[in-house]
Amino acid sequence: MKKSELQLMELKYLKSLANQYPDIASASTEIINLQAILNLPKGTEHFMTDIHGEYEQFNHVLKNGSGAVRRKIDEEFGNTLSNKDKKSLATLIYYPREKLDIVEREEENIEDWYKITLHRLVQITKRVASKYTRSKVRKAMPKEFSYIIEELITEKFDISDKEGYYNEIIHTIIRIGRAPEFIETLSNLIQRLVIDHLHIVGDIFDRGPGPHIVMDTLVHYHSVDIQWGNHDIVWMGAACGHLPCIATVLRIAARYGNLDTLEDGYGINLIPLATFALDKYQDVDCSAFAVRYNTDYNTKDLSLDMKIHKAITILQLKLEGQVIKRHPEFEMDDRLLLDKIDFEKKTVLINGQEYPMRDTDFPTVNPADPYSLTADEEQMMERLRHAFLKCEKLQRHVRFLYTNGGLYKVHNSNLLYHGCMPLDEDGNFKSVNIDGKKYRGRELYDVLDNYARKGYYSKNDPAGMRRAQDYIWYIWTGPNSPVFGKDKMATFESYFVEDKEVGKETKNNYYSLLDKEDVVDRILEEFGLDAEKSHIINGHVPVERKKGETPIKCGGKLLIIDGGFSKAYQGKTGIAGYTLISDSHGMRLVAHEPFESMEAAISRESDIFSDSTSVEIAPVRIRVADTDSGTDLKDRIIQLERLLRAYRDGTIVEK
Repeated sequence: MKKSELQLMELKYLKSLANQYPDIASASTEIINLQAILNLPKGTEHFMTDIHGEYEQFNHVLKNGSGAVRRKIDEEFGNTLSNKDKKSLATLIYYPREKLDIVEREEENIEDWYKITLHRLVQITKRVASKYTRSKVRKAMPKEFSYIIEELITEKFDISDKEGYYNEIIHTIIRIGRAPEFIETLSNLIQRLVIDHLHIVGDIFDRGPGPHIVMDTLVHYHSVDIQWGNHDIVWMGAACGHLPCIATVLRIAARYGNLDTLEDGYGINLIPLATFALDKYQDVDCSAFAVRYNTDYNTKDLSLDMKIHKAITILQLKLEGQVIKRHPEFEMDDRLLLDKIDFEKKTVLINGQEYPMRDTDFPTVNPADPYSLTADEEQMMERLRHAFLKCEKLQRHVRFLYTNGGLYKVHNSNLLYHGCMPLDEDGNFKSVNIDGKKYRGRELYDVLDNYARKGYYSKNDPAGMRRAQDYIWYIWTGPNSPVFGKDKMATFESYFVEDKEVGKETKNNYYSLLDKEDVVDRILEEFGLDAEKSHIINGHVPVERKKGETPIKCGGKLLIIDGGFSKAYQGKTGIAGYTLISDSHGMRLVAHEPFESMEAAISRESDIFSDSTSVEIAPVRIRVADTDSGTDLKDRIIQLERLLRAYRDGTIVEK
């Protein structure tokens, strides 16, 4: 591009900017404002992963900011408050409405309690608001109380001339009966300001009973991004209407006793599936299809759910077989096992070796054409497809995942992805065949991200959309998928083959090379990051702390923060999840103990015990100027300074 063309483009941009800042005064004010923001402390980032529908624990950790709220209380009050009073104040901030109900029933002098509590909450609000501009704090406030809160937190209480003024505000709030609402408002504002931004590093769905509740929370959260996990991807595929993904979502729900999540949480009608299972599997042995109970599971439905579990598993294996046959580039022929069954001998041929099967009672499988669906199966699956496509709540949640998510994110010198970078045994990026072309490294992530979006959005290209949906399924379970990261998903073997060795799933080489600095550095550099100053943050594979495993890899350059939010994993990991906090002082890894219940947290003030470990301590406090948003602000300042020069030399006329 010629110099004159560049100058014309710049002038056009400056004229556009002048519409927003029409004179020297307004442009100058904005420069001063942005320059000041650059020197504020960096906002706190909160990282969570592998939530797996455990909504109560998720909500509690979200509310307490992985211990950040309690740390602010300790910083503000030190030894001037007892530990008991600090616990009570923290519980009130987490669950203001519920805690107020208890206090108002039990407290003898409620007005004194209101007065003391309001003063304490105002002090904490001042502390957590101190690292933000007044404008940002104001935007976080509800309009109803914004003027009063701003008055209370932006002036010093030790100024004697105004002490009576502040006390009168609080006295009047109590006198006119608005103290409960004001306490709830301040508590929610503290939660809002303690965490500036939330990162969900994958796997919101499956296993636990409340992924829909987690999603409802995230949809309304003030600032969040999501790196899709394999369990999120399969729900996204189901929302696209992809039958193998729908069957997988239903199978996992049946296995973990969570069909209610689909029926009650999302309003998806499962009567066609239940009717089909009762009809076709009425007198069929379903003993291999036990249900793993969650805490709310009603065992009166156990017999039916086992039939549903078996029926949908067979359907999943059929539908997956059809996809694998359509896509030889997936290199997943080893997953075609229905056609390897000898029904007379009750054996299956896997990798050239014959294994006895614990169950071959498959009334809907035609041995001559095992991957074909019966007419009843086709009709039932079509009804389920329609139910998933027309489920407004599911579609809203999945659109949120697409809008606010992706397979990876580069943010503030951190590389976030759920699973892994596919590597060969030497630690080199593995080349993967995607639709006839080889991709590796970041390009592999990008092309799969693109296919995931086409599978949902390309409604004007039905054939391309269907092909892209097959790739969504591949992202869920493919041997070279970066969010799966294993050689196979041994669904067939886990149900039907007694020999556990044949169903062993081998992790990608990535997981054995996590402490190789040259490998980790190569991954960081592939995504444009400085390997000396950056980190990889991922989840997916639970860290078994009870066996001595650590989530901190490669001297702190790589962090695996899946420690078992899901109750299904807690016996294996020994804890109930890791989270990560990154603030202006550095990075802190938090290991959580199992969460009992919201009721216990409120009535007994039993906060989750969290073991906190510093991963990195900043030698100098990190400022906004050191972040990605700081880079954007600096660019904005440069453009505004050019606008100032244009005003001053007459190139652009002030309005």
